[in-house]
Amino acid sequence: MSPESAAIIYPLALPTIRNMPEDRIVIAGREFRSRLFVGTGKYRSNQEMARCHEASGAEVVTVAVRRVNLTDRSKESLLDYIDRTKYFLLPNTAACYTADEAIRTARLGREVGLSNWVKLEVIGDEKTLFPDNEGLLEATRVLTKEGFVCLPYTTDDLINARKLIDAGAAAVMPLAAPIGSGLGIQNENNLRILREMITEVPLIVDAGVGTASDVAKAMELGFDGVLLNTAIAAAEDSVKMAEAMKLGVAAGRLAYQAGRMPKKLYASASSPLTGVVR
Repeated sequence: MSPESAAIIYPLALPTIRNMPEDRIVIAGREFRSRLFVGTGKYRSNQEMARCHEASGAEVVTVAVRRVNLTDRSKESLLDYIDRTKYFLLPNTAACYTADEAIRTARLGREVGLSNWVKLEVIGDEKTLFPDNEGLLEATRVLTKEGFVCLPYTTDDLINARKLIDAGAAAVMPLAAPIGSGLGIQNENNLRILREMITEVPLIVDAGVGTASDVAKAMELGFDGVLLNTAIAAAEDSVKMAEAMKLGVAAGRLAYQAGRMPKKLYASASSPLTGVVR
């Protein structure tokens, strides 16, 4: 199909998405229409980032507190390209390697007026960027007692997820694969277990997805949302990928709600044999 033909046909699919019944995700009592959460890193320009945010349909945008200019307002900041009347800002503690660092960073974000919500990251290994679950649990306990709404980024471990919930986490955000890897869901069984066993708070797949089919798969598993960044920012056409992610979330959510047919080992005719002319 030529690009010209695609341009004619593709928009016909969009009204179905726009006219979907309201199906909101609720976190700590706050409702969001979009189940896609997006980041702000690795874009070729702040202008491109803003276009991608618009195309994604996301309402929540996460920003690394330690990587933005929070003090010198005379200098350009990526925050200048995020309309806070349109997007809900979710500060994160990326690049924090101890609980103390994450706690201080979350407090800083609140002090400068970003939010009392925090996507909580405590990294345990510089190469893999896997979470330090012990430090993450400690930071969650401290910050929730201080009134923060904590959304911890964690491994796909059921026991640790339960501990985070007990510590006050408003949502649990297990990884699909290492941050920025684009590998897609690597341990589907663990994610299925998490979905089956955890119903108290939303579950949001965070990190490792690479394309729209990965996002759709996460939603088909029953997850409440997906947070991603590199998959859009590193795409050849980031704006198109942002829209693809929006559609992937919508398709996956609808498929989950619809309930897929059971898998069978052998064929089953699409047309029944009763009443067939012989």
